[in-house]
Amino acid sequence: MSDIHGVPSALKSALAAADALGYDRLVLLGDLLYHGPRNGVPNFYDPEEVARILNGLKDRIVAVRGNCDAEVDQMMFEFPMRSDYAVLEAGKETFFLTHGHLWNEHNLPPLGMGSVLAHGHTHVPELTKLKCGLTVFNPGSVALPKGGSSRSFGYFDGESLKHYTC
Repeated sequence: MSDIHGVPSALKSALAAADALGYDRLVLLGDLLYHGPRNGVPNFYDPEEVARILNGLKDRIVAVRGNCDAEVDQMMFEFPMRSDYAVLEAGKETFFLTHGHLWNEHNLPPLGMGSVLAHGHTHVPELTKLKCGLTVFNPGSVALPKGGSSRSFGYFDGESLKHYTC
């Protein structure tokens, strides 16, 4: 999941859909609380409630920092979320997890790690295989979709990546 931007109703909807799929880890690709100066204040903006919900799942979360996440946001969470990237092995894949404002398909990470580059930031779902063999996956935005897309998140079942609306 990415780009929650402090909207608890959107997070609850996404988590309900993810619960139905039976996930064991929740990957958060940044922009968890703050909505950013270019987005305006979303309806039902409540970052404290988003933090409370996510803290209840802290043992299942792997999170990275987004461009709207600040050092002070970490004070709200009981799990780490300030790294620019994380590496996660799942199934036969190695995921390079990042928000997308630093590393993306146009600026590949300097580390040669990962068969999947997973990032948010654009608020637009994407699943692309690059010529170099790297898969680029963007789950879209849980709260503030852009480009005509719906609110969405991604799911990896151990073999394939898919988008789900929420």
